[in-house]
Amino acid sequence: MNKIKGQNTVDRNEVVKFLADELKIAFMRDYCPNGLQVEGQSHISSIVSGVTASRALIEAAIQEKADTILVHHGYFWRNENACITGPKRERIRLLLAHDINLLAYHLPLDCHPTLGNNIRLAQVLGFDVTGRFGENELGWLGKTANPALKTVADLAGWLGKKLNREPLLIGDPEQKLETIGWCSGAAQDLLPDAAQAGANVYLSGEISERTVHDAREYGIAYLACGHHATERFGIQALGDLLAKQYGIRHRYIEIDNPV
Repeated sequence: MNKIKGQNTVDRNEVVKFLADELKIAFMRDYCPNGLQVEGQSHISSIVSGVTASRALIEAAIQEKADTILVHHGYFWRNENACITGPKRERIRLLLAHDINLLAYHLPLDCHPTLGNNIRLAQVLGFDVTGRFGENELGWLGKTANPALKTVADLAGWLGKKLNREPLLIGDPEQKLETIGWCSGAAQDLLPDAAQAGANVYLSGEISERTVHDAREYGIAYLACGHHATERFGIQALGDLLAKQYGIRHRYIEIDNPV
């Protein structure tokens, strides 16, 4: 891997420890390992961040001459096939061939009070946070700070503009906005918790068949806004923090995903 002349470098293990402490990964039960998932160079000077460690992101990082990839969705998920074959083998082969570190942070990044996906989503959407709910306080509660948003339909239109993706709305479009609950990604099953916490509108990334019935029976509007679309912001904040902390290079790369 060719370093960019004059660029700052930092010991990889120092970065890994810094992120473990900042995100408190030791205190979070998760579906995957958080931290260094694939070991590359011992020093870091150039980071590419993205939502998911896809082959497309790895190839983009190689083009950028990055030595480290920072993602929200990495590898080695619970209950997945552990064999290194097919696309998984090719992804890991590329990382090892180019001596690139893969750092991944899942639920600890969702939860973080200043860097996380949910607080950053609130900032993008102009929500004032009033509380949190659910296991590990993954769910968030708040009110819109935008006086023009009076109904669920207004909120749906706003989400489409801010996230560049039209949400799927379940419920009455003319329902008045009161307390909004949200959780990025695949958190549709937190809908009952959101209703019990006092939200009359809940938004997340994905939707399941059962979500429609839950929304109807709990009397809460639901907005499915896209898993990828709702989880683009925390990883950018994390990469920017590392760039500021260590004086290294960081670039977020958007790999389009309609889900």
